[in-house]
Amino acid sequence: MTFSRDEITHLPKVLSAPRFATYLAEKNGDKEKALALYQWNLETSAAFLVPLQICEVSVRNSIVTAIETVYGSNWPFEKGFEITLRDPKKAYSQRKNLTALRYLGTSGKIVAELKFVFWQKMLTFSHDADLWNTHFRAIFPNTDTNKTVQELRSTGYDHLEKIRSLRNRIAHHEPIFRRNIQDEYDRIREVIFWTDVTAAGWVDKIETVTGMIATKP
Repeated sequence: MTFSRDEITHLPKVLSAPRFATYLAEKNGDKEKALALYQWNLETSAAFLVPLQICEVSVRNSIVTAIETVYGSNWPFEKGFEITLRDPKKAYSQRKNLTALRYLGTSGKIVAELKFVFWQKMLTFSHDADLWNTHFRAIFPNTDTNKTVQELRSTGYDHLEKIRSLRNRIAHHEPIFRRNIQDEYDRIREVIFWTDVTAAGWVDKIETVTGMIATKP
C-alpha cells in the first residue's frame, strides 16, 4: 500500500488522533505504515460482514425453529415462553428486549429486531429442560455426536460471545488487527456448519476474510 504525501498528512487528522494512535503505536510512529495497517483493518472488517451475517441469520433461525416447536409460531406473545427468559435488573434483559418489541405485531418482525445477544442467551442451561435436551441435535444436526447436549450448548454460548465481541468491535470501527483472524473465521464457520453443511461450504466459497491474512502489513 502506498499513500500520497497529502494522504499521509490529512488522513490521520480525519481519523482523529486517539483512534489513529493505536495504529501509530503498533508501527513505531511511522505514519505511512500505520495508515497501511488501518486500511488493512478496515478492509478485513468489511470482509467479515459476509460470514457474520450468514452466521447470525442461521443461528437465529435455528433457535426460532426450536422455540416454535415448543411454544408455537406466536411464541413472542406467549406468556409461557416469556417467563422462561431472564430479567435481571441491572443487566441486559431478554424479557424486556422481547416485550418491548411486541408493538411490531408479528413474530417475523420481532425476530428481525431482537438483539444478537438475545439468541446467545437462549443457549443457557435454563432452557435445557424446555428446549435443548429434546431439540438441540435436531436444529444443530452437524454437531459432535461424542459430546453431550450440555457441552455443545455451552460451546455454542461461548462461540456466540466471541463472535458477538468481534461483531461489536467491527460495528464500532475498532481495531481487530491483533486478533487471530483465522480463528475468528473458523469459529463463525463452525456455527454455520452446525446448522447446514452446504451453507458452510457456500460461505467458504464467497468469503474474502482468509485472503486478507497474508496481506497484513
